Amino acid sequence: MLDQLQSPIKALILDMDGVLYRHNDPIGDLPSIFRRINERGLKVMYATNNTMSTPEAYRDKLRRMGVAAEAEQVITSSIATAYALHHRFPKGGPVYMVGEVGLRAALEEQGFYHAEQDVLAVVSGMDKNFTYDMMVRAVRLLLNGAPFIGTNPDLLYPTPDGPSIGTGGVLAIMEACSGVHPDIIGKPFPAMMEMALDKLDVLPNEALVIGDRLNTDIAAGQAAGCHTALVLTGISAREEAEKWQPQPDLIAEDLATLID
Repeated sequence: MLDQLQSPIKALILDMDGVLYRHNDPIGDLPSIFRRINERGLKVMYATNNTMSTPEAYRDKLRRMGVAAEAEQVITSSIATAYALHHRFPKGGPVYMVGEVGLRAALEEQGFYHAEQDVLAVVSGMDKNFTYDMMVRAVRLLLNGAPFIGTNPDLLYPTPDGPSIGTGGVLAIMEACSGVHPDIIGKPFPAMMEMALDKLDVLPNEALVIGDRLNTDIAAGQAAGCHTALVLTGISAREEAEKWQPQPDLIAEDLATLID
C-alpha cells in the first residue's frame, strides 16, 4: 500500500499500542513485518502518548516481541513535555509532578525536580496513584498562578479489562477545580512528530505517521505536514476515518497489510 503514495517515503513514525501490540500481545508477526520494513530501507521512530514508561522500558518490550528497537528511537509525550519545559525554563528547577516513572525520569533528565511549593509549573501525565491530596495540592498551586502543562489529552486508554481513565481524565479534574486550562504538548499537537522528523533527518513529506487513533496519531501527523496512515487494529474505525477531514492518506486493516 505504501506505493500508493505520490511522494517516496523514507521513514515511518509508528504509534505503538493499537498498532504494534495490544497491552502485551503483538499484533501480527512483528519480526516478519520489520524485516519487510528493513528490506524497504525505511527508517523508524516510535511515538507514544503513554507517559507511564521510559524509552528503555519500551525498547525492552519491543525486543521481547522480536523487534530490534533502541531507546533512542522512542519518543513519549513525557520526553516531548520535558523538552518543551526545558526551552521555557532552561535552568530547570522545581515543578509539581503528577505522573509515573516515565514522566519523572524525563523531567529529571532536563534538570527538573518534584516540589510542592514555589514551583515553575504543574506538570501532569497519567498517574495510577493519583490521590485526593495530590489533586488538592495541584489545584492550590494552579490557583496561585502556576502554569499548567499536560503531556497529552487522552481521556481513555485500552486495557485487557476494558477502557481505563487516561491522562486527559486526570487533567480534566484539575482543570474543572482550578479553572486553569492546561497547555498540551503531546499528540494531537505536532511537537512529537517534529522531534521524530529531526531525529530521522527527513522532511515531513518523506515520513509516514502510522496510528490507530484519528484524533491523536492522525491529527498530529497532519499537523506536522506528514503523510498519515490509519490501521484498524485499535481505536478508530473505517467509518470514522472516511468522515475525517482531511482523510488519512491510507487506511489499512493492519500494519502488515500497510507495509506489504
